[in-house]
Amino acid sequence: MTVLHEAPAGGEIPGSPADARGRVAELHELRAQVLRGPSDKATEAQHAKGKLTARERIDLLLDEGSFREVEPLRRHRATGFGLEAKKPHTDGVIVGWGTVHGRTVFTYAHDFRIFGGALGEAHAQKIHKIMDMAIAAGAPLVSLNDGAGARIQEGVTALAGYGGIFQRNTRASGVIPQISVMLGPCAGGAAYSPALTDFIFMVRETSQMFITGPDVVQAVTGEKISQNGLGGADVHSGVSGVSHFAYDDEQSCIEEVRYLLSLLPQNNREMPPAAPTDDPVDRRNDSLLDLVPADGNRPYDMRKVIEEIVDHGEFLEIHERWATNVLCVLARIDGHVTGIIANQPQSLAGVLDINASEKAARFVQMCDAFNIPLVTMLDVPGFLPGVDQEHDGIIRHGAKLLYAYCNATVPRIQLILRKAYGGAYIVMDSRSIGADLSFAWPTNEIAVMGAEGAANVIFRRDINGAEDPEAMRAQKIKEYKTELMHPYYAAERGLVDDVIDPAETRAVLASSLAMLRTKHADLPSRKHGNPPM
Repeated sequence: MTVLHEAPAGGEIPGSPADARGRVAELHELRAQVLRGPSDKATEAQHAKGKLTARERIDLLLDEGSFREVEPLRRHRATGFGLEAKKPHTDGVIVGWGTVHGRTVFTYAHDFRIFGGALGEAHAQKIHKIMDMAIAAGAPLVSLNDGAGARIQEGVTALAGYGGIFQRNTRASGVIPQISVMLGPCAGGAAYSPALTDFIFMVRETSQMFITGPDVVQAVTGEKISQNGLGGADVHSGVSGVSHFAYDDEQSCIEEVRYLLSLLPQNNREMPPAAPTDDPVDRRNDSLLDLVPADGNRPYDMRKVIEEIVDHGEFLEIHERWATNVLCVLARIDGHVTGIIANQPQSLAGVLDINASEKAARFVQMCDAFNIPLVTMLDVPGFLPGVDQEHDGIIRHGAKLLYAYCNATVPRIQLILRKAYGGAYIVMDSRSIGADLSFAWPTNEIAVMGAEGAANVIFRRDINGAEDPEAMRAQKIKEYKTELMHPYYAAERGLVDDVIDPAETRAVLASSLAMLRTKHADLPSRKHGNPPM
């Protein structure tokens, strides 16, 4: 209760809490306390760990002065275990909205200084509110995660709070972009919510994700491992594939989040933002003739091909360090955002395996959800053979990529550079599964399998019965290539729309994407499909 100061005759003391100015002064002091946080000591401890505070992170994410906080004065109502004596404002999470490059973005940030960022009932309700607002407004949601999981003292109500977050993550999926930025140790439910979002960013040394921590792992299995070894940024960006991006510091991490947002639409009803470019749309790509060897057995870096084609050579690679045999990038062609999926001959010769199939499938689904056209660049010798791949379900995982392409309604263009063999050719967005256009370079080889393998199967008897089997094999390989693998075979049968000069690739793709920009396609009426899992 506010205590009224004794007033002199004729009125109240100016500026006291009993008048409007006093109340406003009281409000500003309270707000200042909230902005300062729990204590200078807690802030120093956060900085000592190499971590920014929640508000410092929000300042990096949003345009200067644009943040509008919601429920900064919220406190928990829990009792027991000493909680009734500790009721800090914000309850350990800061929520609100602002702008990134002038466009509305919603955000919430765990404040590790308060209860270690642990989630309780009030904390969860604030997150639920801002998620509902983001969905209703049709704007991206960025979570800045630095929380210790459920607040144990609040019991099952904390667990129910996570359930509400998961339900909203799922409801928002494919409706608004959801980005999770991991900036501290996040375990249990704190790791599951990010796993439901579109993109996960991590910072080396300071952020970790795991369902059960190292102590529990050691107690149950006897395995001793550090937090970073179990769920650090390098583990999840290079081994598990859980994280899409990993950076050395929070500043560069959050700056890349801003860049990613510049490439995404606000929601699934809008197109990605176009940007004017001074890179000529008809710029020739003569260097591609030297970048890509005609010999299908010689590797090259597909990134350099992409650099040559896209505006100013700039692109953002998703999952750069995981499943490196396939590239998934966001770039602009003639100022318009485009998703590019490409085999990488430098890694496993560009074959498709389980991880590459999952990586590309998720990327295709994301692009389709947010109206980003797809360009698929092929140089693929097939699926990776092997007992482990078969036993681990390459059929099921490869089908995920097939399903994603078949289900996509955005503009889709296939470009075949060199090899396109077997089922991998079909799965990588062939005309037969719905690509709008298919182009090929004159170095293309489209076939059921390589000429050597095909000759060994088809002409086995001729080769085995010849006086000189090796000479006969060479003759039959040449015969097979001449008959079925010449660069115009697919074009003659209408499976490739045109064979193009590599130097004209940028111009051909740009004009084709411009034509397809008004494409409209409807899927059958249904609740949802049942994709392979």
